[in-house]
Amino acid sequence: MPSRITAPVSTFWRDARLPFVEAREVRDGRRVCYDKHTHETYSIGAITGGRSQYLNGARRWTVQRGTVVAMNPGEVHACNPLADEPWSYRMLYVDAAWLADLQRPHGRDRGLQPLPMAISDDPALYAGLNRLYDGLVDPRADLLAKQIGAIEFFADLLRRMPAARDTSDDEDPRLQRVVEYIDAHYRQAVRIEELCAASGLSPSYLIRAFRSRYGMTPHRYLVDRRVRAGRELLRHRESIAAVAVATGFADQAHFQREFKRRVAATPGQYRI
Repeated sequence: MPSRITAPVSTFWRDARLPFVEAREVRDGRRVCYDKHTHETYSIGAITGGRSQYLNGARRWTVQRGTVVAMNPGEVHACNPLADEPWSYRMLYVDAAWLADLQRPHGRDRGLQPLPMAISDDPALYAGLNRLYDGLVDPRADLLAKQIGAIEFFADLLRRMPAARDTSDDEDPRLQRVVEYIDAHYRQAVRIEELCAASGLSPSYLIRAFRSRYGMTPHRYLVDRRVRAGRELLRHRESIAAVAVATGFADQAHFQREFKRRVAATPGQYRI
């Protein structure tokens, strides 16, 4: 059955019958600050009030009510208050494999291809996203209506916004090996020597090139990877202490601190 968590600042929504999507609403963004982070999902949201600052990779915008923001899986981003200005927003986090299935009728068969949109002021897109959000979280709405609403919204999004050119072949494959090593060993204490051995890069070049490509150091990527794994375990109702151990954190307090920096909610608020 659908579950909602209501906290003083934000509400999370998930439904086991719709495992491909998660929703969140933040009503007072002044109390929600993010460190740079990534998602494994395709993420799209609507600014519903006020203004804030949105960072995606090396780009930065001031966004306001009526703006839609989006992040491809793995894109480093953050969205934070402007001074003490009030702002609010809604987000949908969509499983990349589910969205890739919607892309395949358009001739793509290599998984989810990145979408070029980072922000949009299109009123129709903004209204459609809000309608989908309202329909998903409505406990009275029929399951089939929710499924059709999600498919129609994202299929229309893909039709209007062809995927960006796949640049993976242009990137240094040695940096990808660093990412793959961290993804495989994030539960352990990773050392720079291991990353250099996996990639064939010197420590100074590895750190400089990694920061240029991903917007964070290998260590920050490691912590971010642990937090992403922690979100997945919390969605399956694992205890916070067990999640901290399973994801490689030194202790529960460390996990809680890093989780809040990237999710802008405590593990207890996020867990259903």
